Parts: sequence; structure tokens; C-alpha cells
Amino acid sequence: MPWREVSLMDQRKEFVRLFRQADVNRRELCRRFGISPRTAYKWLARATAAEAVEKDWAQDQSRRPHVSPARSAEAIEAAVLEVRDAHPTWGARKIRRRLEDRQKSVPAASTVHAILARHERVPPPAQPAQYIRFEHPAPNDVWQMDFKGRFPLGDRQMCHPLTMVDDHSRYALCLQACTNEQSETVQQHLERTFRRYGLPNAFLVDNGVPWGTCSEVRWTKLRVWLLKLGVDVIYARPYHPQTKGKNERFHRTLKTEVLSMTTFRTTRDLQKAFDRWRHVYNTERPHQSLDYDVPANRYRPSSRSLPSKLPEPEYEEGAIVRRASQLKANLRFGKQRWRVPEAFRGELLAIRPLATDGQFGVYFGAHQIASIDLRGDAK
Repeated sequence: MPWREVSLMDQRKEFVRLFRQADVNRRELCRRFGISPRTAYKWLARATAAEAVEKDWAQDQSRRPHVSPARSAEAIEAAVLEVRDAHPTWGARKIRRRLEDRQKSVPAASTVHAILARHERVPPPAQPAQYIRFEHPAPNDVWQMDFKGRFPLGDRQMCHPLTMVDDHSRYALCLQACTNEQSETVQQHLERTFRRYGLPNAFLVDNGVPWGTCSEVRWTKLRVWLLKLGVDVIYARPYHPQTKGKNERFHRTLKTEVLSMTTFRTTRDLQKAFDRWRHVYNTERPHQSLDYDVPANRYRPSSRSLPSKLPEPEYEEGAIVRRASQLKANLRFGKQRWRVPEAFRGELLAIRPLATDGQFGVYFGAHQIASIDLRGDAK
């Protein structure tokens, strides 16, 4: 069975969780995970049977639950401290919500807090930030994507964590330890993420490379590739990180729970830690903005799959169509060549007349990317 060796149990759990979502295309999900429908239903049946008796079904050998509802108050206190030791940044309400998944009887959040205080596990209170929360109405409407700030590893190589978070559910779709911020690297991980979760409607990104440029036009090869897949690119307001607040909050949590006061020697070591924590973040860590639910319960895969062949833009019958040169960013129209943005080298473009005589627009699909003025120079 073609599961990856790393985080085997986490992948099984993620698959079954997505397989249970309403309106999911189960056969397509099996294809994305590389398993047969027969195997999928075997894991579904095993998960259902195991959950009825509170067992961890995903590993090869079964094990007993960490806690039992019939145990004494000392056992409940030990369970609270166990969750806190595993997740030092979690508060009383998150810990209580996590305990609800393990046992029938759980103490109140105030009791959990008292246990933490008695064992000196309560940090100084922080002042909450005042802001207006906004989220898109459905999963895959918008994914937020960014690089977290780079930092050195133990082998002196720089790491650039690439993150993708679904705006509606806060589900972490990608958390990758990259060695650079190049377009080719981002596209490689986008393809891998698209194959598993499908295509979003749009990405919300900042104005830096590789998805932005220093010019106002912001045409990049990566953006052109996404547009061919039917994925729009939305740019955040410059110098306004609140626009991508969910991604920024994800970075802060990542730093606190994984990167703070810890040194990883290689990207491989860091990626293993990322994979383990992404599973915890998606399936175990209660999220305050989700009313202490977990992101996995609000996310479902996209119904739009990554096509096997990248489509070309389609133009209306009778349109003037030109393919831009591969060597230089220009195309021929009339008796001369006209400039287009560098990202459109080799792309199929359309030329359409504008309202003013002698002026034409150069279009990539529905997007005007340049203009032509037969009475003067190209703009």
C-alpha cells in the first residue's frame, strides 16, 4: 500500500477524516492519496470500530487509552498535566476541549485552570488584541500562502518555511521546510498540495517574491501558471499584515509550539517535526476562533482536481491571437513588435480593440496585460 513512510498513522487518520466529509468525491480522494477504494473502506471500517471503544486504530498494534472515565480525581489531574506537558502553550479551555475527545467526564475549564495554577503551569496573562474577525464562507474559497521568516539550521543552511492555510477552516494544507523562496520550489509544493486537496478558488498572498514583483503590475510566471489552473491571486495591502491575519497567526503559533528555543540540524529533521505538528494543529489543537473546534472538522477537499495537462487560454472566434516570443517578451502586430510583461514569454495572447481608434489591448484570457497604440509607443 503506497503510504509514505513518514507520519504513516497521521496520513491514515487524515485520509479517513477527509473520506467522511459530506459531498466529498471518494473515488477522487482515493486517487489523490494513491490507494484503492477497497483499502479506503477497510480503513474506514477499522476506524469506526476502534472509535466505539476509544482505541487508536491507525497504528499496526492497538493500545489502551491514556485515560479512563472510571479512574479517580488524581487520574483526571494527571491527564490535564499530560496534555499541558505535550502542549505547553495551551490554556485551560483548549486542554478541556482536548480531554472531551478522550473521556466522558471532564472537569470545568476553571478546574483545569486551578490544576495548572496549583502545579505552577500558568503563564502571566496577556492582553488580547482588538480586531474584527473575517472569514470566507466555505473551504477552498481562499487559501492564504506565505513564507515564514527564514532562519539558520544546525548545519548552517537557511530554512524558509512555506505555509498554506485555508481561510475558512484554518486547516494547514502545507507546511514545508524549504531551502529557498524560488518560484520553482513554490510550484513544486503547490502541485503536491493540489494533488491531495484539489484546487482553491484563489490565493491571498503578500507583495513579495515569488508571487509579487516590485512593479504595480505583479505579473509573475507563478501567477500565470495559477491563472491557467483557474486559481486567482489576491494581493494583500502593502505594509498591512492584518490582511493575511490567519497566516500570520499560524506563523506565531508555529514559532511558539515548534521553533521557539529549539535548533534543528537539517531540513529533514525539521520537516519531521513539521509533519508531526501539522497533524496536531489540524486534528487535536482546539482553535479559539472556531469555538474550540479543530480545523479538520470544518475542512473538506476541493471538488476541482489538478488537471493532468496545463490548459491554454481560450479566446472568442475571430479574435486576433498571437503567441509571445520565447526569446524576448514581445509579440508582432501590424508592422512592428510590442512589449508584454516578462512572465508571458511563449504564452498565447489575444489583441482586442479598445474604445479609442488605433488603440488595442493585449489580453491573457480575461486579463489585460498591456496596450498598443498604433499612433505611438506601447505603454
